[in-house]
Amino acid sequence: MNPSILLQTALALPNPDIEALIQGRMIAAMPRMFLNPGRTFALYPANLSVDLLSGDGYYRSHFLPVAQKALAQLNTDKVSIKAWARCELCQMVNDPESLEALSLLTVWKTEALQQILQQRPFIFVAYLRVYLLPQPLEMPVHPSGNFVSLPKSLTVTDSTPVLSDSIFAKRRQKLEKLEPPEHPELEELQSALVHLSTTNPKAKQLDAEITIFLGWSENSPTAKPDPDLDWIKTIAQIGNSSDGNTFEKLVRKSFIKLGFANSNNKPEASLDPESTGGAGGLDFYCETPYQVVGECKATKSETVADGTPAQLIKLGHKHLQEQYNCCIKIIMAAGQLNKHAKQTAIGNQMNVIRPETLQKLVELKAKQPGSIDLLQLKPCLEQQPFGEEADAKVNRYIDDVREKLKVRSQIVQLVKDFLGRTKSTSVEFNQLHGAYAFSMSPQPLKYEEMHHILIELSSPLTGYLGRIKGEDLGRDRFYFLRDLPLDD
Repeated sequence: MNPSILLQTALALPNPDIEALIQGRMIAAMPRMFLNPGRTFALYPANLSVDLLSGDGYYRSHFLPVAQKALAQLNTDKVSIKAWARCELCQMVNDPESLEALSLLTVWKTEALQQILQQRPFIFVAYLRVYLLPQPLEMPVHPSGNFVSLPKSLTVTDSTPVLSDSIFAKRRQKLEKLEPPEHPELEELQSALVHLSTTNPKAKQLDAEITIFLGWSENSPTAKPDPDLDWIKTIAQIGNSSDGNTFEKLVRKSFIKLGFANSNNKPEASLDPESTGGAGGLDFYCETPYQVVGECKATKSETVADGTPAQLIKLGHKHLQEQYNCCIKIIMAAGQLNKHAKQTAIGNQMNVIRPETLQKLVELKAKQPGSIDLLQLKPCLEQQPFGEEADAKVNRYIDDVREKLKVRSQIVQLVKDFLGRTKSTSVEFNQLHGAYAFSMSPQPLKYEEMHHILIELSSPLTGYLGRIKGEDLGRDRFYFLRDLPLDD
């Protein structure tokens, strides 16, 4: 049970600064007076004569669009208070050499800090632990001052922090030591996405992922399910029907979703779902990352006759000529192959794959976009056994991918739990490897293997964990950024 806290006053700060605190971009504020550690207050968005047009400006370039929007939202009649804070530490800064490092860890320009220091003997830097209010409090605009009296007392709890204990502690440590940010280039990328994220869902998703990776937020973006799942979930149903034309389109869309492509504009050897091969044309043909050619056979209940694999041989040689022999060959069929069809398929190294298996593969790709590696899938399709036994090979590949995801999800959770239990900001790899060994995981990992997975999980392209490089492999430290949920 979180204890209740009574708030009666609000600290007046520039509205852009409050927005940066709420977004988790920084944990610092510059009050005009010293704040006692432990003091609590609401955050009052004020227009404290921040002139973005004077000189080189007040805010750093990557934050400027957010600052301008925050200032534009100020109302002359009323303000909206969205958060409250507790002062964890307050320092007086008067060292000009520290200003550039302080700037890199906040949203303020070095020049702006220098100008402030020329006007005052000190800059007060308060470390604020920020919490969101359950709902905004609206109040009339108050004359400017350090603190503003609230129209009514607010009873709050610390159940909705912007940053968790471990992330805040890590950010505080960097600010106290004035250590430079780890990924300034990603901060620039994030700022570039601000303009796109309001209209582009993919940009919004990437923006949220980067924000979490930078440690500005820990809330996993509420990503909407991939809209392609609507048609993906019909693959097996259509494949087990007599609607061959729709099944062919779905198979083509599936291969595109998996990452295959074809620049060939000829409808007879294409991957375009809106321009299927028709009579005399191949049902699907992929050029990259490797060549795949196939025939589709949607069936309700009947067996698949020898004509289906024979058709693939005939049309493959006709439209691809010598390239046909280099292709991986697939028959997408719901029904069982009869004796002659089996012989033809196996003798000509054709993989026979069921619609249900294709649906499982594409669903996995849609739910875990980075999980399917087509180059790792390739050996499953070009090695024996062929025929209907090939379906089992693809299912084993899917099971293997799911197991790898499960292990990675367990490791991310292990880091999260360890930090929560020890109240640490990061965990050394040697400790983590020991903890994993005793975690009763069904899949043991060798020392180097687990380290390799941790490097993968802490890559900026994945961003589930963060990494602090140590003197050697065992001294690397890792910290939690976001969950790796599994959707079965």
